[in-house]
Amino acid sequence: MTTDPPVPTDLTVRPALPSDARFLAALRWAFKREEHEAPPDTAPPLDEAERWIGERLGGGRWLAWVAEAGGEIRGHVFLALVERVPEPFADNDSLGYVTNFFVEPAYRNQGAGTALLDALTSYARGARLETLIVWPSERSDPLYRRSGFRPPAELLELPLPTDGGPTS
Repeated sequence: MTTDPPVPTDLTVRPALPSDARFLAALRWAFKREEHEAPPDTAPPLDEAERWIGERLGGGRWLAWVAEAGGEIRGHVFLALVERVPEPFADNDSLGYVTNFFVEPAYRNQGAGTALLDALTSYARGARLETLIVWPSERSDPLYRRSGFRPPAELLELPLPTDGGPTS
């Protein structure tokens, strides 16, 4: 019989660094495996995800925060900054796209997710982002709503087919 490890009381949240890319890529793969039984044979190798994450975190357009416990990264959340086209009548503050929010199962419902989202929203307020947007999963929706996220009043979406054909 296996049991989950005890949740350490030393949970800390910090900005992710490019040097965290390997751990973040591994957690990304764990996150996606929760939704699917096994990756397809054509799945990109973990090294590609590590390189992609490391390049983005070093470039300033993507940010991430990690939750650490027991000396290991146990969760993360990413923020993509979306610039707005300048115009003369507004501040043109950027938007933030929240994505890739994952906490290892043994550390869920222990405050790690809330701490990660608090760090991200604190940054967003300090950076004067106008809005944060997210496409929540069914599991994450309650956390986002507790944190003040609401359905938008003014948003349209056009899903585009991945095969290049018409949408239904």
